[in-house]
Amino acid sequence: MLREIISNEWYTILIVLSLCVLTLAKQVYANRFREFLGVVGNSKYLKIYSREKKLFDKFDSLLFLNLIISLSIFSLLCYTTLIDPLLFDIILLVKIALGIGIVLLVKSFLDRIIASLFEINTIIDAYIFQKTSYKNFIGILLLPINVFLVFVIPPNPAIFYVILGVLILINLIGLITSIKSHQKIIIHNFFYFILYLCALEIGPYIILYKLLKDS
Repeated sequence: MLREIISNEWYTILIVLSLCVLTLAKQVYANRFREFLGVVGNSKYLKIYSREKKLFDKFDSLLFLNLIISLSIFSLLCYTTLIDPLLFDIILLVKIALGIGIVLLVKSFLDRIIASLFEINTIIDAYIFQKTSYKNFIGILLLPINVFLVFVIPPNPAIFYVILGVLILINLIGLITSIKSHQKIIIHNFFYFILYLCALEIGPYIILYKLLKDS
C-alpha cells in the first residue's frame, strides 16, 4: 500500500534539511568532519577535540540538529512499524523532536550539575564529549537509513530490529570506550556508577518512551 504523498513531502523536506546541515558542517569544519567519521573504534578524534571542548561548540551543535531531525523521523517510522500504525502527522513529529532535544539537553545539564557537586568536571566533561560524539555519529548514520526506509524499501519489523541492534551496538561501544578511559575511578565508585546509569542513562529514555506512547 502506497504511503500518502504529503508524508513523503514532509520527509523529503526534513531529510534535505538534515543534508544541508551536514553539508554546512563538512564545508566549515572539513578536517574535523573527516576525522569525526572515524570516531567509532578510534579514539584519535576524542583525544584531540576533547581538549578543545567548549560549552557551546558550533560543530557539535550542527551535528546535534541533524541528530534530532534524523532520530525523530526514525522514531516515528519505528513506532508506526513496530507498535501502532499511525498516519503521518507533522505536529506529532515536532513533538517527538522537541521531546528528544529536551531530554538530551536536560541529561547533559544534569551531568554538569553532578560534576560540579562532586568536583569532577574534567572527567564528566570528557564523558559528555564521548557520549555526544557517538550520538552525533548515530545521527549521521540515520540519514541514509531514513532515505531507504522512506523512499526505497517498505519498512518491516525485521529491518527495524536489525537497525536498532546496530544502533545499540554503537552506543555500547561508546559506553565501553568511556568505561575504559575512566576504569580506575569507576572501580572505586562502582555503586555510584550503577546508580548513575539507572538514573541518568536508562531512566530518561523510559520516560521519553512513555511520553511518546501517551501522546
